[in-house]
Amino acid sequence: MKDMHSHLLYGIDDGCKTMDEAIQLLKDMERLGIKELILTPHYIENSKYDCNNKSKEALFRNIKKRAKEENIKIELYLGNEVFITPNLLELIEKGEIKTLNESKYLLFELPMNQSYNNTFLILNTLTSHGYIPVLAHPERYQIFQKHPKELLEYIRAGVLLQGNFTSLFDKYGKKERKVLKLLLKNKWITFLGSDTHHTAEWNEEKLEKMLLKITKDKEYVMDLMDRNFDKIIQNKDIGIIQMNSR
Repeated sequence: MKDMHSHLLYGIDDGCKTMDEAIQLLKDMERLGIKELILTPHYIENSKYDCNNKSKEALFRNIKKRAKEENIKIELYLGNEVFITPNLLELIEKGEIKTLNESKYLLFELPMNQSYNNTFLILNTLTSHGYIPVLAHPERYQIFQKHPKELLEYIRAGVLLQGNFTSLFDKYGKKERKVLKLLLKNKWITFLGSDTHHTAEWNEEKLEKMLLKITKDKEYVMDLMDRNFDKIIQNKDIGIIQMNSR
């Protein structure tokens, strides 16, 4: 399995605090079946979580070197999980934030419990410059828990959705699990990630069975667990989302 959302780049957000913690978590993730992993530290403008690309790249080189020394076989890539802000494009161009593995895909998040002004204007600026916004963990936002069909407006605006597969294991609660199952059933989710910060606790075989039971589509499950991740890494296009609504 391949994981596009994690917080192992140590010491710069609310994920791993030290190199040793990050290395132990990598070992745990390897044992649980992760083959490739994108490190996506939070970036929140004008906060303590605002590490720029130069600093992130230095930490990334350090963790890759240590992982190799520890014989960890997970292939590592770098990105960000960026809190939405009006100047996302400028932050990319200034070298403050990372797209996923230098691709056109940008992982972003919204406020958990309230709406954000001018969201679609910001997203349109990104898409008109060739970037593809990827919304992290849509099942966790209060607005989509109440009105999941509002995500259709995001999909129509060119946004792809990344679900936290750990939501299916009740990491966050019953609401999150229920919404993610609905999104998977409708095939609105394009990517899966663990969003792991400190611990890795899941079962890959059980997850695959759960996804097959929800979606009834083996090819879609393979896209979620493997092939769509590869398209990010290779900077290739994802097919058009079929907006089923059941």
